[in-house]
Amino acid sequence: MIKVPLGYTVAATGFPTTPPVEEKLTKTYHFYADDVHDFAWAASPNFLYVEEKFSAPGVPGVKIKLYLDPLHKELKSRYFQAAKKALTRYSEWYGEYPYSTLSIVVPPNGGNGAGGMEYPTLITGWAASSAQPSLELERVIVHEIGHQWWYGMAASNEFEEAWLDEGFTSYAEDKVMEREYGQLPSLAIEATYVTHPVALSTFSWKFGPNGRYADNVYTRGKLVLSAIEQQIGKEKMDRVLKVYFQRYKFKHPNTKNFQSVLEGVTKQSWSGFFEAYVYGGMMSDYAVEGIKTHETKSPDGKAAYESDVLIRKLGGPWPSVPVRFHFSDGTVKDSVWDSESGDMLYKLVHTAPVNWVQVDPLHTLVLESRQINNYMKTDVDLKWGLRLSVGLQKLIETLISGLAW
Repeated sequence: MIKVPLGYTVAATGFPTTPPVEEKLTKTYHFYADDVHDFAWAASPNFLYVEEKFSAPGVPGVKIKLYLDPLHKELKSRYFQAAKKALTRYSEWYGEYPYSTLSIVVPPNGGNGAGGMEYPTLITGWAASSAQPSLELERVIVHEIGHQWWYGMAASNEFEEAWLDEGFTSYAEDKVMEREYGQLPSLAIEATYVTHPVALSTFSWKFGPNGRYADNVYTRGKLVLSAIEQQIGKEKMDRVLKVYFQRYKFKHPNTKNFQSVLEGVTKQSWSGFFEAYVYGGMMSDYAVEGIKTHETKSPDGKAAYESDVLIRKLGGPWPSVPVRFHFSDGTVKDSVWDSESGDMLYKLVHTAPVNWVQVDPLHTLVLESRQINNYMKTDVDLKWGLRLSVGLQKLIETLISGLAW
C-alpha cells in the first residue's frame, strides 16, 4: 500500500490490484508482484503517463507503462521502441520475460541520482535534461531492461559478485545496441580504460574508488565475456548464456555456477582463464621488448639480415596472439604466437631488416589493456617515441573518460 498526496501519480514494481482510492487530500495505491526479490516505487505530480501493450515470441503479453517528464513528452515513441527491442532480443536470446508489466520512469532534470536504475519490473531512464537527447536515451533503457534478466530473474548477489549483474548486462546491452541501432562497441579502446584491474570476485564495497568499481564490474566484466565469445564463437556463447540463465533463473547463481555451465557447453577447462581474469585481477599485456638486427647470409649464400625480436608476456594468458613484422623493403610477415609458453624470441632472416613490429595489429585481443607497448619501430628515438606513445595513450583516456556511466 502506498499513500501519496491527491495530485500524485505512482509507478511501482508489479501491478495495481485495485484502482487507487481517492480521499480528500490523499490517494492510496495497492500493488502486487510474484517472483521478485526487491520492490521500488516513484511518485510525482508531473508524470505524463502513457502505456502500450506489447507481445512477441518470449514476451507473451506485457503492458509497458511510461512515466514521462514533460520535457520528453514528444519522445515517447523512442522509449517504447527501445523497450520493445530490448524485451524482444533478451527474451529470444536468454528466456521469456514472465511479468505482465514493465514500468519506465523518467526523472526530471537534475534527478540523475535516481537515473539509470533497475528494479523488478521497474526501471528509470536518464534524467530529462535535454529535449533532444542522444542515442544514450535508448542505451540506458536497453541496459536497465537487461537487468530484468541478470539482476531480477537470475538474482545473483549484486553486492558480492556484481559482475554477474553489471558485467552480463553491459555485454547484453552491447549486443542489442549493435543489432538494433548499428552501434558497434569499441572494446579495444574500452580495455585501455581499465588502468587498475581488480578481481571480479571482489565484494563491491572493497573495490576502492567508485571509478575502479565501474571500470572492473561494468567494463572488465563485459570484456571477460567478450573474450570468452572470441575464443568459442558467438553461436556457442549464445548457448552458454541461455543454458546458464535457464538453469539458474530464480536460483541465485554464483560465478562457479557460470564457470560450470561454460565448461559443460564447451567441454573444456576454463580454470586458468578464470584464475587470471575473474578470481584474479589481470588483463592481457604483451610487449615488444626489443629488436636487434645484424647482417648475415641466406641459405643460398646471398647477403641478408637476421632480425631478433623479443616479445614478452606481462599479463594474463591468451591462447593465440597475432604478431606482425614489417621489413624495410615493405615486406610484411604475420605470425600467431601460442603465448602459453611465455616469452618468445623470433629469429627472422630476410633480404631487408625488420623496421617495426606490432603485437595484435588489428586490436582483436579484447583484454589487452596496455597497447602502449605493443609496437616498436627501430628508427625512432626512444625518448621521443615514448613521449608520443604516452601522449596518444592520454588522449585516448581523455576521449573515453566521458563514456563511463
